[in-house]
Amino acid sequence: MNRRHCLALLGLVALGAGVPGGGPRAQVRRAVQPQPRIPGWQAELFVRMPGGIRLIEQDAQGNLIVSGYRTGAVYHLPLGDDGRPGKFRPLVEDLDLPHGLVVDGPWLYVAEEHRVVRFAYDAAAARITGQAQVVLTGIPRGGHVSRTLKKGPDGWFYLSTGSSCNVCIEEHPWRAAIIRFRIGPEGRARDVELFARGLRNSVGFDWRPGENVMYAVNAGSDMMGDDVPREELNRVVRGGHYGWPYVHEHGVKDPRFWKRRPKGVKFIEPVHTFTAHSTPLSIRFLRHQPDITPGSVALVARRGSWNRSRKSGYDVRWVDFHPDGRISDRPFLTGFLRGQQTLGRPVDVFEARDGTVYVTDDYNGFIYRAWRIA
Repeated sequence: MNRRHCLALLGLVALGAGVPGGGPRAQVRRAVQPQPRIPGWQAELFVRMPGGIRLIEQDAQGNLIVSGYRTGAVYHLPLGDDGRPGKFRPLVEDLDLPHGLVVDGPWLYVAEEHRVVRFAYDAAAARITGQAQVVLTGIPRGGHVSRTLKKGPDGWFYLSTGSSCNVCIEEHPWRAAIIRFRIGPEGRARDVELFARGLRNSVGFDWRPGENVMYAVNAGSDMMGDDVPREELNRVVRGGHYGWPYVHEHGVKDPRFWKRRPKGVKFIEPVHTFTAHSTPLSIRFLRHQPDITPGSVALVARRGSWNRSRKSGYDVRWVDFHPDGRISDRPFLTGFLRGQQTLGRPVDVFEARDGTVYVTDDYNGFIYRAWRIA
C-alpha cells in the first residue's frame, strides 16, 4: 500500500468519513448545525461527502468541484435548479493529495503534493476527457503537504507551499512561500518565479476586489505558548518577506532564528491578526452580495487549534475592511465547537456566483451552505 492510500485509509478512519449509500463509517459523526452570527443570514448542513474534502471551485454549468484531499479524488457535485445538491461522484481518482483547484476554460487544474496537473474538462457532460497533463513539477514533498493553486486577476497562476517543519530555515526556496507561473502554449508552466516568502503556511489567499492585491492568511508556529504567535492576515506583494522563521506576527522575535536573519531584508508585518493557533486556512472576499461593496468584506475559515490548552478557532470569521483602512473581524458561523469538544473543522469558504456561501468541513466530510434571507 503506497503512502497516498495509507493517508486516505487513515483519513477515512480518523475522520469518520463515508459516502452516503456506501459502507459504514468507522465513527459516526453527528450532524453539525452551523450558527449564523451576522443578521440576515441562514445556514444549514448542505451535503455529506467523504472525509478529508478541502477546496471548492465552480464550473461553467454552476456545479461544484471539490477536492478530496485524503481520498485522492476530485469530485463533481451537481446543483439542481432549486439549489439542492445532486449525487456527487469522482471526476478523477488516484491523485496524490489533491488540494488546490482551478477551472479555467476547458481545463481543470489540480495541485497535488508534488506537482500541478491539468485535465480536459467537459463541464456540460461533467466528465474528464483524456489523461493528466503535467504542468509543473519539482514541488517539495513532506511537511505541510497541502498545495493551494489559484489564478490571479493578472492571468498568472499562484501556488502556495507550506513549511517542512514547525520552525526552521528552509533549504528549498519554494518552501514557506508563494510562487507564480504562466501557462505556455504546450500547457507547461513557464516564467516560474518566487512571488513572496516568509509565509509559514498560507493555505488560503484571495485578491481584494478594487485593489487587486493578494491577501493571505497564515498559520503561525507552534510550541511558543497558548497566545503566541497570533495567526496572520498578510497583504502579499511581489518580493515581500513576511518574517518566518526569524520573526512572528508583530515583532515577536524567534528565540532561535532571529540572530540568523538575513541582513538587509525588511520584514513585512501582518495587516491583521487572529487568535493564536486558530489555524486560518481560507479567505474569500465577498463579490456577489447586492448590498456589500466588493472588497469590503472577506470570510475566513479557521480549522481550529490542536495544541492549545483551550481550543481556538473552529469557526468562520467575518472580516471587515473599513473605509479608514482598519480591519476587524467578528463571528460569521459558529457551532463547530461545544465547550472543548470538536464537532467540525471548517476549511474552505467559497462564494458561488449566485451569492450562496459554501463551507467545507474536512473533519466530517460535510459541506455547509449559508445564504441571505429577507
